[in-house]
Amino acid sequence: MIELNKRIGVMINGVIIMDAHHVQLTTKDILEKDFKIAMRGYNQDEVDEFLDIIIKDYTAFQKKIEELQRENERLKKASNEMRTQASIQPNHQVNYDILKRLSNLEKEVFGKNI
Repeated sequence: MIELNKRIGVMINGVIIMDAHHVQLTTKDILEKDFKIAMRGYNQDEVDEFLDIIIKDYTAFQKKIEELQRENERLKKASNEMRTQASIQPNHQVNYDILKRLSNLEKEVFGKNI
């Protein structure tokens, strides 16, 4: 399960994989990284292909994080607005319930002629 938490970063199955305040690489860093070539080193084309995949994933994750942060802010504002409206508006449902009970009580006590 992937979990985004602004305080700690990104967690996968309970393991922190990216600290929100200490991201070390950007897509530009990954793209511009040069590796030294050794005599029996890795195949440079394979490394480049793999890094291209990492860049695409990293970019997708960054976009998703930004999208989730915007959605989180929107939901916080909506929640605050709903709380404000709920505190301003009186609860009419309770008043109707009380009036209905009072009417039923009057009918029982005084009869149905009221």
